[in-house]
Amino acid sequence: MGESSPQVAIAAVTTDPIHVHEHIAAVESVEFGAVSAFAGVVRNHDHQRAVTALEYSAHPGAADIIMDLAKQASARSGVGAVAVSHRIGPLAISDAALVVAISAAHRQPAIETCSWLVEEVKVQLPIWKEQTFADGRTEWVNCP
Repeated sequence: MGESSPQVAIAAVTTDPIHVHEHIAAVESVEFGAVSAFAGVVRNHDHQRAVTALEYSAHPGAADIIMDLAKQASARSGVGAVAVSHRIGPLAISDAALVVAISAAHRQPAIETCSWLVEEVKVQLPIWKEQTFADGRTEWVNCP
């Protein structure tokens, strides 16, 4: 059976909740024996300070950049399909902020591409985070 060409199943910057199981379902196929997934969720602390709220803001070009990164990931050797989303707007503790799923015929390209895409999103995607701490103070993270 021949492999289908790599595809981008999901590439989104969205205010809607995102879920790892939906991203996995989007890349699964009988042709691919491996799916690697990552969910970056909002934690209740940062640098020993209690976090009570978080809001992400994005540059207007963020959707184009996440699509370009997804296409780069799908072009990597052995990759079947790619799903990646970053949420913006207000998020609650335990909400997913970044979800990535990669399918491939074998585990190594799935795992390596998932890791690569997570790191590239963190470096290249123009999204900034404002955290609110228990004492009421706020802090911007990754903001130029």
